[in-house]
Amino acid sequence: MDEFEILCYHNFMSKRRQKKQTQTIRRTTIKRGEQTMFSITMITLLIAGVLVGFELFGPNERSNAEIRMMPPVVQAAPTKEAVAVTGNLLARDYAKPLVGIVSGHKGYDPGAVCADGWSEVEVNHIIAAEVVSLLRRRGVQADLLDEYDDRLTDYKADALVSIHSDSCNIPGATGFKVARVTDSAITEAEDRLVTCLTREYAAYTGLSAHPASITDGMTNYHAFNEITPLTPGAIIETGFMLDDRHLLQYKPKIVARGIAAGILCFLGR
Repeated sequence: MDEFEILCYHNFMSKRRQKKQTQTIRRTTIKRGEQTMFSITMITLLIAGVLVGFELFGPNERSNAEIRMMPPVVQAAPTKEAVAVTGNLLARDYAKPLVGIVSGHKGYDPGAVCADGWSEVEVNHIIAAEVVSLLRRRGVQADLLDEYDDRLTDYKADALVSIHSDSCNIPGATGFKVARVTDSAITEAEDRLVTCLTREYAAYTGLSAHPASITDGMTNYHAFNEITPLTPGAIIETGFMLDDRHLLQYKPKIVARGIAAGILCFLGR
């Protein structure tokens, strides 16, 4: 090999070593970069895990095991005194009208009693319960109340109607009557309630109004003085328990429909 060939050979080998070193350096740099990225990723994930763990089990939260060991929270029912203070507002849905239906003499005394023991409180309750059912089916909230129900104190509703029946000791007497309180604070509204009840009840039952037998006990009915002055109230005597007995005893649903229709008329429904 002459001198020129030796020189070319050495130049070739030098370039080959430089290329190999460059490739080695490049591979090392890439590998180190990948390792650095991996380390950064792992650190990021570790920090995220710590933060999530703090959120789940920090001082303001409890673990699932702790939650399972905690006793359930029980909402205490309102006391009778609380209900008396707040009236009927606890379960009121203000999107729907509310009507109170008093079942005459219920929880107090039998009312009028016929010779065979058939009592006014019995017929009143059957009719009142049916009226409440009919109103609820028409989307009206309805409370079934006793004669001297605690809820009557400051009772606030769109209407209150007390259901009664007349004497069983007056042969020949027939018909019904509707009345409001004498000294009304809302005369127009209560007169409209009386008018609706009178018209619809007569249409459903076929009975005639008997206004001549309206008594002070009706126009000064105790519940009118217990409810709020702006709650329209009326009392209805559905018929005489002697001559109107067939209707009251055997067709109470017709009686109830007449009363419910009168209330719906008043509510504009």
